[in-house]
Amino acid sequence: MTEIRVPTLGESVTEATIGRWFKKAGEAVAVDEPLVELETDKVTIEVPAPVAGTLGEIIAKDGETVAVGALLGQINDGAAPAAKPAAAAPAKAAAPAAAAAPAAAAAPKAPPADAPLAPSVRKLSAESGIDASTVPGSGKDGRVTKGDMLAAIEKAASAPTPVNQPAAAVQVRAPSPADDAAREERVKMTRLRQTIARRLKDVQNTAAMLTTFNEVDMTEVMKLRALYKDTFEKKHGSKLGFMGFFTKAVVQGLKDIPAVNAEIDGSDLIYKNYYHIGVAVGTDRGLVVPVVRDCDHKSIAEIEKSIADYGRRARDGQLKIDEMQGGTFTITNGGIYGSLMSTPILNAPQSGILGMHKIQERPMVVGGKIEVRPMMYLALSYDHRVIDGKEAVTFLVRVKENLEDPARLVLDL
Repeated sequence: MTEIRVPTLGESVTEATIGRWFKKAGEAVAVDEPLVELETDKVTIEVPAPVAGTLGEIIAKDGETVAVGALLGQINDGAAPAAKPAAAAPAKAAAPAAAAAPAAAAAPKAPPADAPLAPSVRKLSAESGIDASTVPGSGKDGRVTKGDMLAAIEKAASAPTPVNQPAAAVQVRAPSPADDAAREERVKMTRLRQTIARRLKDVQNTAAMLTTFNEVDMTEVMKLRALYKDTFEKKHGSKLGFMGFFTKAVVQGLKDIPAVNAEIDGSDLIYKNYYHIGVAVGTDRGLVVPVVRDCDHKSIAEIEKSIADYGRRARDGQLKIDEMQGGTFTITNGGIYGSLMSTPILNAPQSGILGMHKIQERPMVVGGKIEVRPMMYLALSYDHRVIDGKEAVTFLVRVKENLEDPARLVLDL
């Protein structure tokens, strides 16, 4: 019998919610076949079968919250038994054993009342004020380990601070009239959506955020793209879009204005001498931001390939947690949905985010004459605690100049 446990979920992620089981108890499973979907604060991941066999008792049901290392279920060795009349007697004999399995699995959840606590657990309990007896134990016989305590402390620290109000005050909306309530649907927010909501509100409460705008004439970039897109796709195997140009233009701007690539750490400013650019991707589960690392060392082709791969895997729920961490600046493209203008919100702890928008033909005065040009509004939201207005405007002008004259990107001007 092989146990199925919650894998290590990545930096700072200590628990997950069971999304759904792909198999039912008693069904045959193959090695590496996805068994269960876990929703974390950052991504949705699938837990594969470690061995082939038959799925036994499912310990953690859909919707339950589980910690790293928690028991999810079991796989019985060997293929699923074939249905034979002669198997009736063994099946009866196996029934008590099957019934005992969940009991045995559940037993560690309730350690003996007199079970001694490890010194490290007692120390953490005293320092944090969290009663160790209330913490689910993952050690032998259900004993609470240091890791269990640290996870409980982190969970408590990330929970909203309680207010001294009656429980009824938590209600955020008045009850709907009966006729309206019958036509409403109440759906529990996913962990990812809850995390997005919490992080975005934290940004508003913390950063001194404001937005500056400019517009860019996309004529030259569009000419370049139209001229080379077929050759580019044949050679590199990916389509030539606009994100590669924008990413390279942003990197040039960040090199000129380092404050836009910085972040606050307590009373210090951390200037990043590397350029990990996050690219916002919309999925059915919510917005995720995979990070293309070291963009200053990548060609436009390499950046386009990375973005295409991340976008495909994001929509399939296959992104890894470490692929969404460590970004220094973010680009978001609302133009693909038709947005003409927006004020993007910061991706904490970053200090800047660039919003791209819809390309729209507009009459522009060029050399004293009115010409129709493909124009795009750009929006830079930034943290005024780190970036001054002059720096923000200068950065956005640098991006504009690089896009209107793409030769600057090649010549590093």
